[in-house]
Amino acid sequence: MSEEQDKPSPAIDYLQLTKDGLWYNNPGLVQLLGLCPLLAVTNNVVNGIGLGIATLVILVISNASISFSRNWVRKEIRIPFYVLVIASNVTVIDLIMNAWLPQLHWVLGIFIPLIVTNCAIIGRAEAYASRNEMLPAIVDGIMMGIGFMIVLVALAALREIIGSGTLFINAEVMFGESAKHLTIIIFDDYKGFLLAILPPGAFLGMGFLIAFKNMIDQGLDKRKKSSLSAIPIAVENR
Repeated sequence: MSEEQDKPSPAIDYLQLTKDGLWYNNPGLVQLLGLCPLLAVTNNVVNGIGLGIATLVILVISNASISFSRNWVRKEIRIPFYVLVIASNVTVIDLIMNAWLPQLHWVLGIFIPLIVTNCAIIGRAEAYASRNEMLPAIVDGIMMGIGFMIVLVALAALREIIGSGTLFINAEVMFGESAKHLTIIIFDDYKGFLLAILPPGAFLGMGFLIAFKNMIDQGLDKRKKSSLSAIPIAVENR
């Protein structure tokens, strides 16, 4: 074993892993990774949920596999090894979806196999899973996957409401015929706004989500700075 492997692992802050995956280092809103499937399939919420769950499962399994084998893989071949592991997991998920959710599999099409090249998954494998124990790697995969899925669903909901005036349209594709009643009509007699469900609408919607996140971050920073600046004043008054 190398000297680096002999060093004790630093304490893992699972709360920080959660915050990073869901907000501060969100793969979709901050790292801007995986934009191709994110923008392509988010014309309705059901598609976003389907691709989000597939990406989440692959992230978790890939992180666990790569973390488990990290001490036996030479650094010269680590990237091809990551791709091989991710491709194997994607193939399994692709076959499962084709067998159990054929309609959703047909709708998502090539974007399921393209998860192999999703930079969010390869990036987490290189940046985190290959450097940490299995449990932290799994938690990282879960949080990053949930963060990515939240962006998928939020963008899909925004586009579907503006584009079609509905939510959860075609829910039966994923949840079965009994889920047809899950479709919510937001606007009656709504003719739709075609731009929202076309590729330009995806770029515009993504821009609004990023701007909204930045506004929240700026507001939190201002509140933090104002609270810190008030501390010396309170000390002086004593």
